Amino acid sequence: MKAAALYSTAGSLLLTTLAAAPAGGAPGTPDAHGTAELHGTAVAVARARAAGIDFGPCSAADVPQAPAGVRCGTVSVPLDYAHPGGKQIRLTVSRIPATHKDPHNSKRKVPRQGALVYNPGGPGASGMYFPLIGTIREWKRIAAAYDLVGYAPRGVGRSAPLSCEDPKRFVKAPTTSPAHPSEAYKQQRIAQAKAYARGCAQRAGTALRFYNSLDNARDLDVLRAALGEDRLTFMGASYGTYLGALYGAMFPSHVRRMVLDSAVNPDPQKIWYRSNLDQSAAFEERWADFRDWIARHDDVYRLGATPAKVQHSYDTARERLARKAAGGKVGPGQLQNAFLTAGYYDDFWASRAAALSAYLHGDPGPLVRLAAPSPETAAEAENGRAVYTAVECNDAPWPTDWSVWDRDNTRLARVAPFETWDNAWMNLPCAYWPAPRQKPLDVRTGPGELPPVMVLAAERDAAAPYQGALEMTRRLAGSVLVTERDAGTHGIGGGPNKCVNGHLEAYLLEGRLPARHASCAPRPEPVASGGPAGKGDRREALKGRGRAR
Repeated sequence: MKAAALYSTAGSLLLTTLAAAPAGGAPGTPDAHGTAELHGTAVAVARARAAGIDFGPCSAADVPQAPAGVRCGTVSVPLDYAHPGGKQIRLTVSRIPATHKDPHNSKRKVPRQGALVYNPGGPGASGMYFPLIGTIREWKRIAAAYDLVGYAPRGVGRSAPLSCEDPKRFVKAPTTSPAHPSEAYKQQRIAQAKAYARGCAQRAGTALRFYNSLDNARDLDVLRAALGEDRLTFMGASYGTYLGALYGAMFPSHVRRMVLDSAVNPDPQKIWYRSNLDQSAAFEERWADFRDWIARHDDVYRLGATPAKVQHSYDTARERLARKAAGGKVGPGQLQNAFLTAGYYDDFWASRAAALSAYLHGDPGPLVRLAAPSPETAAEAENGRAVYTAVECNDAPWPTDWSVWDRDNTRLARVAPFETWDNAWMNLPCAYWPAPRQKPLDVRTGPGELPPVMVLAAERDAAAPYQGALEMTRRLAGSVLVTERDAGTHGIGGGPNKCVNGHLEAYLLEGRLPARHASCAPRPEPVASGGPAGKGDRREALKGRGRAR
């Protein structure tokens, strides 16, 4: 999933040793994109178009402290599209109308182009906050022409919420995070994975199997109809790009324009076991980028003037936290999670480096404030994890033999220790999943079947390695790739890169794509700030908190 030129030893090892990894599944794996589901979608679409969405004030549970212009409503979809007359679930939706205001010419009224629906990824992340992005300078031209529409996919938030365990247990801290776990630790994590999978089944019952990407794509078509749109203008980020690709393959005539930002690899062989292995290899490269940046700013952080010395400082902190948790809540697991987010967003580099420096120089406060789990967000975090697990486990077969997981992750961890085992533990419930697995759709479209799609990608994105964007572009005929070179932030559309935003606006506002794949220079590197007693980067508060693919 990462560009061939950027594959390190870790990536090469992954390609050569994991190609034949077996992926077991339950006998009789269902084909869940058959004629019954197609008919059920048509029934649900007709109902939704007739009913529309009754938008009103947003509740605090939907969009806390929502501005007056943001309105919320719900759309009903079948739990099981093969039985559209059966149980219905309600998805929450948020919208702010197009402003019609040209930010560069106050006298010009911008014509409305319809609704722009956004999915932030995950799976398990909510898009209910998306309409608020229209207040940001980089989005004002798009907000002038489009109603900005967000929604909570099935299972997320108040949209038939899914849960697999008590949220209090989910945020239990401190936790460990061994890069090379012992056999006893592995057995402990196997037991936890089995218990988690059982908890999902016990809490969701027979509905568990219906939290999957194909039903998410069908829900998107019902939402399109409920909004009164004949064709959908859609932007998906991270996992949202896979959702968008599925939608484009399943409903190509219903697409108006589509932006896939930080594209994941849609190859059925990658969904999702091998995709996660690719991701772990890529995070090692991004962790190396971060260490190199910290080393170049040793005058600020005093963590070491070489990447190796920075690694030593990080390992020292892990060892100290294993002996005594900072603030009683931050152990090696919380440290690793905080630094993992820096692998997603380089906006977080300064705050993480400053907190680590402060901790090693005697002040644990910044690290505790940064990394300690929050009881206030426990329910939301547990819900997001539950939906993530259900969708990925339901979408495709996974290896059911622990020896396969052990072999693949042990090999990979030798050259990519930063994220490999933690990623394995997060996904291990899929080895023991009680619901039937689906057969992934082979996403590909021929010339003229789907309107041209814009794919956005950062060359060093770890969460969605670059090879995935190349594969996505190959599979969607007529699509064009816009690359941010030598950059690794996950999600680049509407960010600080003016070149990327120029292509995004030209496409969404005028339907204009580059004649061939385009390349943009990278955004500026993060500014080193904070020092040993720093308070972190304030922009962190503006970022999404969900761990999105």
